[in-house]
Amino acid sequence: MYDLVIRNGTIYDGKGGKPYLADLAVTGKTITKIGIIQESGTKEIDAEGKIVTPGFVDIHTHYDGQVTWDPYLRPSTYHGVTTVVMGNCGVGFSPCKPEKRDWLIGLMEGVEDIPGTALHEGIDWEWETFPEYLDTLEKKPLAIDVGTQIPHGAVRAFVMGERGITQEKASEEEISQMGEIVKEAIKIGAFGFSTSRTEKHRDSSGSLTPSITAHKDELVEIAKAVGELDKGVLQGISDFYDFQSEFDIFKEMSSASGRPISITVEQQDARPEWWLQLLDGIKEAQDNGIKMYGQVPPRATGILMGLTASLNPFTLYPSFLEISNLPLGQKVESMKNPDFKKKILLEKPVSIGNPLLDEIITSFNKMFRLGEPANYEPDPELSVLSESKRLNLTPQEIVYDMLLEKDGRALIYHPLFNYEFGNLNHVETMLKHPYTIAGLGDAGAHCGAISDASFPTTLIQHWGRDRDRGKKFPLETLIRMQTYETSQLLGIKDRGLLVEGLKADINVIDFDNLTIHEPEIVNDLPAGGRRLVQKASGYSYTIVSGEIAFKDGEATGKLNGQLIRSS
Repeated sequence: MYDLVIRNGTIYDGKGGKPYLADLAVTGKTITKIGIIQESGTKEIDAEGKIVTPGFVDIHTHYDGQVTWDPYLRPSTYHGVTTVVMGNCGVGFSPCKPEKRDWLIGLMEGVEDIPGTALHEGIDWEWETFPEYLDTLEKKPLAIDVGTQIPHGAVRAFVMGERGITQEKASEEEISQMGEIVKEAIKIGAFGFSTSRTEKHRDSSGSLTPSITAHKDELVEIAKAVGELDKGVLQGISDFYDFQSEFDIFKEMSSASGRPISITVEQQDARPEWWLQLLDGIKEAQDNGIKMYGQVPPRATGILMGLTASLNPFTLYPSFLEISNLPLGQKVESMKNPDFKKKILLEKPVSIGNPLLDEIITSFNKMFRLGEPANYEPDPELSVLSESKRLNLTPQEIVYDMLLEKDGRALIYHPLFNYEFGNLNHVETMLKHPYTIAGLGDAGAHCGAISDASFPTTLIQHWGRDRDRGKKFPLETLIRMQTYETSQLLGIKDRGLLVEGLKADINVIDFDNLTIHEPEIVNDLPAGGRRLVQKASGYSYTIVSGEIAFKDGEATGKLNGQLIRSS
């Protein structure tokens, strides 16, 4: 008798080949048979009419703090994810000396929009060194598996103190120390090293991330230290303002170490062509034996705006600033007042010197009702600007009324990146590239403005079933992207496929009814912290190491996950 048998499902095994009808049996934590199974299981699942896939492996998350208090790692586990990897973008909480705890929280709060109060309340700080951090995580109850990378910002502060935080140049000795810390981390289980070189990443005080000005020598020498172990990956993000100089840094990090590196690739309207240049550079590097990859999203990177979110189109208007700290009900009451409305509509936003923010709150051609279910490829004719022209009203009048819908809980979707022409054709090109990896969901982060932990669901639902404004992909290709390809990049060899002998991380999905719902604001973080949470329906079962961890999206209470270490 088997511990679990899944019968009559359509198997998408993660290899990218055609699906097939079969049963699947699990014994303990392992897939033990796929085919026609006569024997019974202690537990059985009838998967007729449903698809059976490997559990999704999300390599770009920011659960570095949340993992210490939340065994269920929501919202990823609403979306079929059975393995997450955190420590991305050069930010995280280890290594950390006690006197730098507040600063690391401020860095994470600023870069990833995670409430500092929640981090202060939730993190128990049972560690200083990275090995101690892994030992701490190993003791935490978990519903899914968690791996981590070691972040550059934390390492720099640990070795250099204030000099590292203020972007001073590291000495040869300091670089050597950083390399040894990173090498030790990967030796005992970290999956890689991450860094950030973008001006978009700032701490809660507005200061740039400490790694942004790190000299090429510092990054290359740390990468070489990783390469000494013949395992581990590199991950980075840059603005690429000086394209060749920045690209050469990442290319040399990979070349000098022999290790794979993934780089964030997104289309930005201010520089609409640079992402193509980046992809071309990655392909050229691969043609020369250098293991570079573009990490790409399956939809636009979108800001969610509303009265419950961190931003809305009136965020910088003087009259709104006067009510911005009021409870939602009082905000709504104020905004329903005709005199208040008349006053604010005559105002102009006050710039605080952040061009990106100025663009976000004024780009009415890129503001849409997100809707239920969520629509992530809206037609430009549905934008606030288009609606204002049809109704002969100002965009401000339209968006003002939109904010008051649903008793002030309505959300406005602003596709910030990857939506230059009002469609996802650029994303299609990214996903088709031979050297790209699906990622960038930032699960656990951007709690008040972005809700992209649902990327795995978008990847299979939108691109495999629903897209009607362009081409779709074979479902088997999409599932491979989110299972085998992501796990292989990180060197996680025991999952990502439905194959006898591999780990029993499995999704049973009612694909015909798979739906991403509109995000909602909840106050469930420590200290009552606020965040956006987005659910999906259609995940009938998510199985982790042979146990049913989630049924119809709800946790069963089985905590069969664990910290995973690189091998």
